Amino acid sequence: MALTIRAAASGDEADWRRLWAGYLAFSGSELAEDIIDLTWKRLIDPAAPLFARLAILDTQLVGFAICQEQLATFFRRPICYIEDLYVDPAARGQGVARAMIDDLIALCREKDWDRLYWYTEADNATARRLYDRYSGTDEHVRYKVNFGAVLKSGNPA
Repeated sequence: MALTIRAAASGDEADWRRLWAGYLAFSGSELAEDIIDLTWKRLIDPAAPLFARLAILDTQLVGFAICQEQLATFFRRPICYIEDLYVDPAARGQGVARAMIDDLIALCREKDWDRLYWYTEADNATARRLYDRYSGTDEHVRYKVNFGAVLKSGNPA
């Protein structure tokens, strides 16, 4: 088993869309096609703060981490937010998610970013077992106000 993690490239679109459809189904969401198109364009735009790291197992794309580089008021250096992390069900249990998080930690160090953070659903016990190896949860509670409905149903954010 050869696992590599790398940046998304324009030739990855079809494989990313396959995984993205799986992610949306997993999260119980549907997005308008124009939002999916826009997301892909942002992921491969070097000027956009949104980027994707892809997990390749042997020759198959099996996972992605979609992240944002952000500036923040409490830090001198940028921080990195993992917005979405997904592993194809057929590749789960093989260390892919852990490898993607480790890759992002290395990327943060390489770029001299100050912090890596992410959220998950409280009832996502499988993911939380992995995430708890990196850090405990903090005392924050998230609130959100939605404007405009880009989602057809569900809510991945």
